[in-house]
Order: sequence, then structure tokens, then C-alpha cells
Amino acid sequence: MTHRCLLQMVLLLCFSTTALPRSYSLLGLQERRSAAVSQKLLRQLPSTPQRCLEARMDFQMPEEMKQAQQFQKEDAILVMYEMLQQIFGILTRDFSSTGWSETIIEDLLVELYGQMNRLQPIQKEIMQKKNFTMGNTTVLHLKKYYLNLMYYLKSKEYNRCAWTVVRVQILTNFSFLKSLTAYLRD
Repeated sequence: MTHRCLLQMVLLLCFSTTALPRSYSLLGLQERRSAAVSQKLLRQLPSTPQRCLEARMDFQMPEEMKQAQQFQKEDAILVMYEMLQQIFGILTRDFSSTGWSETIIEDLLVELYGQMNRLQPIQKEIMQKKNFTMGNTTVLHLKKYYLNLMYYLKSKEYNRCAWTVVRVQILTNFSFLKSLTAYLRD
């Protein structure tokens, strides 16, 4: 009897996680909370010496991100999904020289994966219907930005200072992600 009740609860939870994203307001709330958790996890990683500030570089975040007030909710979803996907890809690189906690990185990757899972069904629907104004162009610019971050890490052989610089960029990215959630309204 208990197993049948448990199975019904699991099915209800599975259904609710696929049905709930249709509420953009709820999705925005979930994504804002997850972005805050991700930022908190990133801040828990140890920082490096002052000398790493010399390794800083301007990676040139796409201009559209600085003027996000032009985004419609569909654009915001496309951009958020791309950012999360790219951040996930970066954080799965070799960070062994950083002294970072694998547990924190794993928790962060789980949080990112959850965010992408919530956004993916809507992102796919938007792409199929081509229901966006400037999101696709922004996504292309974001890919270039993240590629620059990856090239930077690789050129610096994934050293501690390079990771510090990229960590600061990713923290800034989560600020953008939190601001983009404001465009997710029903």
C-alpha cells in the first residue's frame, strides 16, 4: 500500500515539474532562486591572491545583455538557457589547479542542470515556433563570448589565476541571469 502511494506521489511530482514551467511567473521565481544559490556556491570557492588581478581581461559581454530591457520573455528564455549551458560546459573543464572543492562544483553543476531542465522544454518550443525577436542573435553573440572564456582558460593552461578571472565573469553572468528572470511573467 505504501509503495503504491509513493509511486503516485512520484508520478505527481514528475507531472508537476513538466506542467509547472507553463507558468512563466513560477519559472522566473524558480530560476531567480537557482541563480542566487549558484552565486552563493561560486562565492564559497576560495579566491586567489591579489596578483591574479593582473590576469584580468575584458571578454566583452554582448551589448544586448547590457540592454536586456528590450527582451521579450521568449528572448530571455533563449538567452538564459544558452548562458546556463555554456557555464555548465566551462565548469566541467579541468579545475584541478584551483584547489576548489569538488563537492561545491558538483552542487553547482546539479543546480545548473536543474535550471536547464526547467527551461529546456520551453526553449525547444520557442525555437520550433521561431517565437523570438532578438534572442537568436544574442545567443550567437553569447557563444562567441563563452568561446573567448574557454580559449582564455586553455591559453593559460587552466591555471589558478585564469580560473579566478573566469569565476568572476561567471558571477557577473549570474547577476545577468537573475535580472533576466524579471521578463518571465505570464
